[in-house]
Amino acid sequence: MSTLQTIHDVPVLICPAQGETIRGEREALDLIGDAGYQGARWAVIPVGRLDERFFRLETRVAGDIVQKFVQYGVGLVVLGDVSGRTEESSSLRDFVRECNRGTQTWFVADDDELCERLKG
Repeated sequence: MSTLQTIHDVPVLICPAQGETIRGEREALDLIGDAGYQGARWAVIPVGRLDERFFRLETRVAGDIVQKFVQYGVGLVVLGDVSGRTEESSSLRDFVRECNRGTQTWFVADDDELCERLKG
């Protein structure tokens, strides 16, 4: 069960490490609905909850999921180490870098980095 936390006055829905794999738009919409219902501005998904296809950009799974979050105005945080995947894929590395420059989708390594990002 996801829990609502307030970090630096920002309501954040934290998904547990264990749970349904987020495979695509359907699961993303469920999460967005939960976030909206609880008043969260951000949803945090542990990297292990995302289907492997999310990290292979040619599948378009990441783009579809990110687009749904943008469309419904909920920020998306992917929490955990993705360095092994970005070392293997320059396109994923570029995607992560571009996301982290923005204000809608972030890839953060841990809770400390998330807290730091939410300060601003």
